[in-house]
Amino acid sequence: HRYSVILLNLYCPLCADALRDPVTIPCGDTYCLECIKIYWDQFDHMGVYSCPQCRATFTPRPVLRRNLPDVNHEPRRQLPELMPFPYMHRESYCDFCVGRRNKAVKSCLMCLAYYCETHVKPHYESSTFKRHKLVDETGHLDRKICPHHEKGLELFCRSDQMCICVLCTVREHRGHNIASAEEERIEKQKILVVTQSEVQYIIQERMKELQELKHNVDVLKSGAQRAQAESDKTFHEMLQAVERWKAEINQMIMANMQAAMGQADGYVERLEQEIMELQRRDAELRQILETEDNIHFLQVPAVLINPQFSFGEMSKTAIDMKEHLDDICKKELSKISKTVPSRADLQEPKTRADFLRYSCKMTFDPNTAYKELVMSDGNQKVTRKKTVHFYPDHPERFDGFSQHDRLDTWSGRVSAICNSSKRSSVYSE
Repeated sequence: HRYSVILLNLYCPLCADALRDPVTIPCGDTYCLECIKIYWDQFDHMGVYSCPQCRATFTPRPVLRRNLPDVNHEPRRQLPELMPFPYMHRESYCDFCVGRRNKAVKSCLMCLAYYCETHVKPHYESSTFKRHKLVDETGHLDRKICPHHEKGLELFCRSDQMCICVLCTVREHRGHNIASAEEERIEKQKILVVTQSEVQYIIQERMKELQELKHNVDVLKSGAQRAQAESDKTFHEMLQAVERWKAEINQMIMANMQAAMGQADGYVERLEQEIMELQRRDAELRQILETEDNIHFLQVPAVLINPQFSFGEMSKTAIDMKEHLDDICKKELSKISKTVPSRADLQEPKTRADFLRYSCKMTFDPNTAYKELVMSDGNQKVTRKKTVHFYPDHPERFDGFSQHDRLDTWSGRVSAICNSSKRSSVYSE
């Protein structure tokens, strides 16, 4: 029960929302500063002000001062469960029960009172209450009473778009377009039914768009997954191929190494034989050195041995294969990247302002410029003059037309802009 009291003190009875700048009026009830101010502004011409809940009156108008609710916890999270004013349901109790009061089921706009099931029976059975208007109990009987005349609100002023009582038609709303509450509800209900149909149609359209978008997202995801699986499979096969190439090259290296080792063994055997032969001849040479016969000395054969072998060709073959594989990967990735649209490509430019966002300056090739064309601004501006400008000879230079090429290259769609004047012309591609 204490927690319920705390909750009631945290929302404003007028706006049914959390208290904003809470103020407590002399009777003890608390409201939002702005809510109670607007409510009392309606009674300035009368000079008498009342509490919207307990109906206590005050003269003169009380001075409003901000205060803070005397609570230290946060039950505000339950406030969204409350329905907004004026449709918020609040329990009320019968005004005619003695002792324990029963829950009210009806309220009378003529008696300005709440009735339970027992005490409301005279309104149905007695002819005295025949003209009394009973309405379902909503806990806001004060909202159905005219604040000026204390009468039930039974009419609607179409001129001022507000509910009024019978006495309001005599003074405040005299001569206005007046209708009963039932008639006005029927008219506005027709409008609301049409509006509701439009809202329901829009909801259906949005649901269709949502379903289509979800379907497209699913298709996109499945396509991306398939592409990723195919890419993984391709790269797996490429890795297997590289491993096979590696094994084959290693086998070739080992085979060449064994062949080279065989050649080296042959060289060793031959060298050993030559050493033995040289040792034999060394003795002969010592004898020859002692002779004075020059011809015999010059006819002695010289021993020249230079066994060399290199693995350069095999290493170069592996390096060439790596570079070739890198070139293939770069070319294929470039093809794939061109097929994937960027965010900027999603919407083609249409206006001049859209094209100018992609504008850039060109750099012209001086080796191709015609002799009457003079370049400036870092070779980004070309001017044609009558005087001949002498350029060095170059095989790519234009010699019959006023033309030139540009150094930078473009791809995709190109929009060209040319500015010209009478004395000189500036061209751009």
